[in-house]
Amino acid sequence: MNIGSHTVAITFGTSPVVLPAPLANLVRELVATRRGKAKIGTPDDVPWLFPGGHPGLPLSDSQIGKRLHRIGIRPEQDRSTALFTLATGVPAAILARMLGVHVKVAIQWQQASAGDWAAYTADVSLRSSTEPAPSAPPTPR
Repeated sequence: MNIGSHTVAITFGTSPVVLPAPLANLVRELVATRRGKAKIGTPDDVPWLFPGGHPGLPLSDSQIGKRLHRIGIRPEQDRSTALFTLATGVPAAILARMLGVHVKVAIQWQQASAGDWAAYTADVSLRSSTEPAPSAPPTPR
């Protein structure tokens, strides 16, 4: 995590992502108001957004998951939704490269996420083209 005077960036792997202003402001507030274990023995320039209980390490995935569950967020479901949504708008080859999955997996995600919608859209387009256009009301004399 890197908080500059104008930008806030979070690094996932080796790629930093600059956060948009509303989210950047929330992250600045989180860092400024840390308390409890996350603050004890931790220097102000800690690189982690969510420092763990062990000095120099981030909060574990399982602990983050437990915290999210307590506030009603289900990471597994939300991750799946995000992946399927992404699969509907990105070609499989690019999706596979972006996420580091095999192209066959990306194709399966696309088929699972777009199959029903594609059939629905085709059905709706056929219905609207075969239905007669509404007739104009008679003009008063």
